[in-house]
Amino acid sequence: MLLFAAVSMGANAQFEEGTKYVGASLTGLNISYSSGEKFGLGLQGTAGYFFADSWMLTGRLEYTHQWMPAGQRDRNEVVLGAGARYYFQSNGIFLGAGLQYKHAAVNADYLQLPLEVGYCYYLNQHVSIEPAVYFEPCLNKFSDGTRVGLKVGLGFYF
Repeated sequence: MLLFAAVSMGANAQFEEGTKYVGASLTGLNISYSSGEKFGLGLQGTAGYFFADSWMLTGRLEYTHQWMPAGQRDRNEVVLGAGARYYFQSNGIFLGAGLQYKHAAVNADYLQLPLEVGYCYYLNQHVSIEPAVYFEPCLNKFSDGTRVGLKVGLGFYF
């Protein structure tokens, strides 16, 4: 009984107020509403702080390389954003929302409202694998800047 209590307390400790978070994800496994893009692959860094139990404020920085069809130049994208996540302590599922600025090319700046649903699979008390599905509707150029996709990352809770 003591072992079970210790394990279950450790599993919920990641979501307690005051916990800090650092994560890195492989992103860009996406579907774009823009017909000109072929494939993109990116790296995303996220930092967060649990300001209350189950609630985390986040900041994110992302770099993505988009491969374009023949005859068009490939493009690089940089994203800077902030948001929040809510974690369901009973099962490790999280919901996230935020606001982000994406600079994609000359005269291609997008303001997006990223939404995500993910799952934390804990390898130990401090490290998790975090697959997620995201939807990033673009507020200023919907058809050019909106994306739906998958990402997989590692999260570190301390």
